[in-house]
Amino acid sequence: MRGMVLSVFLIALVAATCAVAQKKPPTSAVEGRDWWKRAVFYEIYPRSFSDSNGDGIGDLNGITSKLDYLKELGVDAIWITPCFPSPQVDFGYDVSDYENIDPMYGTLADFDRLASEAKKRNIRIILDFVVNHTSDQHPWFLDSRSSRTSAHRDWYIWRDGKGPGQPPNNWVSGFGGSAWKFDPTTNQYYYHYFYAQQPDLNWRNPAVQEAMFDVTRFWYKRGVAGFRLDAVDTLFEDPNLTDNPILRPGKTAFGDPIEQNKYNTKLPEVHDVLRGLRKIADEHDAVLIGETWTADVAELNQYYGEGNNELQLPMDFLFTMVNKLSPAEFRKQIAEVNAASGWPTFVISNHDIVRSYDRYGDGKHNDQIAKLMAALYLTLRGTPIMYYGEEIGMKTTPPTRKEDVQDPIGRTGWPKEKGRDGERTPMQWNGSANAGFTTGKPWLPVPSTYETHNVAAESKNPDSVLHFYERVLRLRHANPALLYGNYTPINEDNLKVLSYLRLYRNRGVVVVLNMATTPQKVALDLEPHGFTSAKKLFSTGISAAHGSEVSLPPYGVFIGELGK
Repeated sequence: MRGMVLSVFLIALVAATCAVAQKKPPTSAVEGRDWWKRAVFYEIYPRSFSDSNGDGIGDLNGITSKLDYLKELGVDAIWITPCFPSPQVDFGYDVSDYENIDPMYGTLADFDRLASEAKKRNIRIILDFVVNHTSDQHPWFLDSRSSRTSAHRDWYIWRDGKGPGQPPNNWVSGFGGSAWKFDPTTNQYYYHYFYAQQPDLNWRNPAVQEAMFDVTRFWYKRGVAGFRLDAVDTLFEDPNLTDNPILRPGKTAFGDPIEQNKYNTKLPEVHDVLRGLRKIADEHDAVLIGETWTADVAELNQYYGEGNNELQLPMDFLFTMVNKLSPAEFRKQIAEVNAASGWPTFVISNHDIVRSYDRYGDGKHNDQIAKLMAALYLTLRGTPIMYYGEEIGMKTTPPTRKEDVQDPIGRTGWPKEKGRDGERTPMQWNGSANAGFTTGKPWLPVPSTYETHNVAAESKNPDSVLHFYERVLRLRHANPALLYGNYTPINEDNLKVLSYLRLYRNRGVVVVLNMATTPQKVALDLEPHGFTSAKKLFSTGISAAHGSEVSLPPYGVFIGELGK
C-alpha cells in the first residue's frame, strides 16, 4: 500500500562478517545464514504476472510456469503480493482467511507445488503479510461486529462517537474520508486506517498478537522463507484517541484536511511486534521485509531495532524519491543508508509507485536510462528488490477514463488521483495477443508498448534492457566485491557522473554512470584506494576505459575490474 545510521555496532558487524567470509565464503547466493544479504528479490503482483487458465487474471500456476525464466534472469527469491482469500476490495490487501489461497489464484496444493518447484531452482518464496487489518468479511470481524460481548469484540477498535453522527475523533483514512465507520448493529464506530472494508486489528490484545504470530508459523511450515510486512507503521493507535494536528492548510486529493498522523502511526509499540515476528523468523532462517515509509535514515534505523533484532530489510523508500537523474542526490541518499545500523535495501518501483521507466525516462532515451538505473541499484551494497517487468522496460499506463479504473483509490480520487492501475498492468511475455499474458480478456489493458518491450523479443536482442539485467545480475552473483564489498564513493564533485567502488579483500569493482545528456570523460580517483586502472567487465554504448580514464556516451554505463 501507498504509505502515505556508521555506528560502532556496524563496524563490529562488518568486521565479523568479513572474518567469516575469509574462512569460507558462501558458495551459493541462497545458502547459509543471512542468505537475504546476497539474494536478489523480485516482486510479483499475481493478478498481472501469468494467467494459466484463461480467465484474465494471473495465478499461482502461472508463476510456477515462469520459474525457469526467473532463474535464468538471476532471481533468488520472489515476493508475492497477497494471494489469500479476499473480497478483493483492495486487491488482496483485505484478507478474509490468512491460511488459504484465494480460488482466483489457485489452491493450497497449487501453492505447495509452486514452493516445491521453486525450491528445486533455489528460489525462495516471500509472502505479503497484511498485519494491520483484515477484511470486514474475515470471521474474526464478523463475530466482532455481532455484539458488544462477542468473543472477538476486542480484536478490533470499537468506540462510541463524540455525539450523534460524530466519529470518535478527526482521524482521516489514508484512502479518503473519516477513519471511522458507524455500525448500527452495536451502535459503535470501528476504526479503519484504510478502506471501511479493512477494519484495523487491535494489536494491544494479546490474543490478536498470538493469532497473527501463528499465521507466520503456518506458512513457515509450508516452506515460506519470510514475509513482506504491509503497512507496519499503522499497527497501533493512541488509546486516548487524541485528535491529529492539521499539518497545513488545504485539502488532500480526496478532499480531506491534511493531517499529521501523529497519534495513529509509528507508535513505539510497533517495535514490540516486530521483535516478536523476528524471533519467530529467526527460528526458520527467514527474512522480514518492511514497508517502511520514513522521513530520514535516523527513522529508518528504528526498524532495524537495537542489535538488529527487528526487520532485516526495511525498505528505503527515500531512494525512490530521488525522482531525477542527479548524481549528487543519489550520492547523498546512498551514503546515508550505508551509514545505517543495518543492511541496505534498495527499490526503484513497486505496485504502489509509478514505474521507474517513466519516473526517470525522458521519453527519448528510456531504454538507456532503464539500464543506467539497473546498473545503479543492482551494484550497490545491499539487497535489491526488483518489480516485475522492470527488466524489460515496462511503462506505467494509467487509465484515461474514470469508468475504466479498477483501483478504488482512483475511483474515489479521480481525476486528481488516478489510482495504481498504471503500474499493475499485465506482464509482457511476447508479441502475441495480450502480450502472452492470457488467452482471455486481461483484467487490465495491456500497454501498446508490449509489441517492442516483451520477454520474447528482448531475449533475441543483445542490446535490450532484458539482456542488460541478465548480464548485471550474473556479474552480481559471481563477483565477490559486488556481493560482499563495501561501498566507496569517488569523484564526488562530479555533478553529471556517479562513480563508486565496491571493494572486497584486495579486489574491487568500479561503477561509473553518466546521468547527463552529453558524453562525459572522467579521470577516476583510484590511487588513494590502491588501484591505478579499470578493465572493462561490461558497458553500454561506446563506454571505454584507458587506464583510470573512462569515456561514456549519454546515459552510459561502465562497470570495470580494478587493477594495480
